[in-house]
Amino acid sequence: MIRLGIYSPTQHSEWNHFVYGAKNSTFMHLREYMDYHSQRFTDCSLVAYHDNKIVGVMPANRVGDTLYSHQGLPFAGWLVQAKHFDITSMLEIWDEMEKFLPAQGIRRLVYKPSPHIYHSYPSEEDLYAIFRHKGTVTTTLISTVVPIADALQFNMSYRQRVRNAQKHNIEVRETTDLAPYWDVLTQLLGDRYGVKPVHTLQEINLLHSLFPINIRLFTANLGDELLGGTLIYHTGLVARAQYTAASPKGKELAVLPLVFHHLINNVFDQSRYFDFGTSNEQGGLAINEGLIKQKTAMGGRGIAYNTYTIEF
Repeated sequence: MIRLGIYSPTQHSEWNHFVYGAKNSTFMHLREYMDYHSQRFTDCSLVAYHDNKIVGVMPANRVGDTLYSHQGLPFAGWLVQAKHFDITSMLEIWDEMEKFLPAQGIRRLVYKPSPHIYHSYPSEEDLYAIFRHKGTVTTTLISTVVPIADALQFNMSYRQRVRNAQKHNIEVRETTDLAPYWDVLTQLLGDRYGVKPVHTLQEINLLHSLFPINIRLFTANLGDELLGGTLIYHTGLVARAQYTAASPKGKELAVLPLVFHHLINNVFDQSRYFDFGTSNEQGGLAINEGLIKQKTAMGGRGIAYNTYTIEF
């Protein structure tokens, strides 16, 4: 029989141990990542037990009478392991949630499951449970993804951009000094969208120090001049472009196709997927067609990031 509880900081080690073995988790679901911005969210993560053994965890935060898949993460549904867990186990968890959450004063769940490309083993039992509990899709974002082993070539125009950047002696380098790139990124986001990066330089430096294998910065350089680059979140299965930016000169020299070509073909060629990230505006109701065209020109095709709402 499944029993649910709310995560306690005393379970830090147990939580991480379980996440390391889950079939649909990433390093972003470890407590060190989740807790770096704990002051912004009221953590209300759930833990599922069977015979006092953890069989599932769900990163979550609470706002009033609504429980969210943790809003500080790109996705975070129920994380489960491959062995000794099947659809009947997931249905038990959701049946129990239907009783447990209202008892905590929670009337609504906004749920963002991990997209299938981030699964090490098939893990969509929760999608069936959502259907059974009359969940509705409330947001769909479109991300652009390259299956690396079967990647399409960059189109002719983008192959030419790669060659031109090489002719101008642009070099792609990995660096642990994030500050110069953060200046370029902050300037770009401010000028184009009037916003700042989600992470401050202090925060991203902290996360980089905690997860140096997973968070990696690759830049395009002409001599000592930084022209652009991308910050990668690498889960092992997926290399995700978390932040991408170029300076005006970097844009003029079209340095980003060279960066992505290098990453897909040389750095992350043993991973399953390269995720360029979402290209939506207006809460998913519109797409940035320019971004989509750029990512598609580099071999990417669409997958959906769905968010569901379930009323209790």
